Amino acid sequence: MEKGKGVMGSGRRWAVDFTDNSTAPSSRDIPDPPGFTRASIDQDDSALSKQKKDAEANWKSQKAWEVAQAPFKNLMMMGFMMWMAGSTVHLFSIGITFSALWQPISALQGVGKVFEPYKDSKVELLGPKLLFIALNLGGLALGVWKLNTLGLLPTHASDWVSSLPPAQEVEYSGGGIPLH
Repeated sequence: MEKGKGVMGSGRRWAVDFTDNSTAPSSRDIPDPPGFTRASIDQDDSALSKQKKDAEANWKSQKAWEVAQAPFKNLMMMGFMMWMAGSTVHLFSIGITFSALWQPISALQGVGKVFEPYKDSKVELLGPKLLFIALNLGGLALGVWKLNTLGLLPTHASDWVSSLPPAQEVEYSGGGIPLH
């Protein structure tokens, strides 16, 4: 057997030819029954495809809202972990705090990539994106609050003493010699 003849050759045993070369009347010549039009089939197909597109758009919208609400779970978990870490400065609490800061920042940088699979002309993504951003900003605020409770943010005047000018002297005092 020659290479390729067994599979692609013209001598197939089970090939069926669907071309109609006969002169007998075919099914195309038979009139449609009363009330049936070929256009209605096309309309049904378009209605079915429209339903499929609407269902797909609805599914994409629902999934986009689920993705937008996902940072809330992370927010609750991170809040619990920060509460368990305590308010003393040690390696574990600092690691948890910086993780709480890093996750929202990296999520905010990739908002477009997160919602890319749900982009469609029928799906409105503004609401889910705004919720996603708001929840991640809440997570960022939680991390900044934890930094403040650990005393790692310079919020007191004593944190800035080195940058303050020295106080101006108001009095001079000398000892031991009376000045009359």
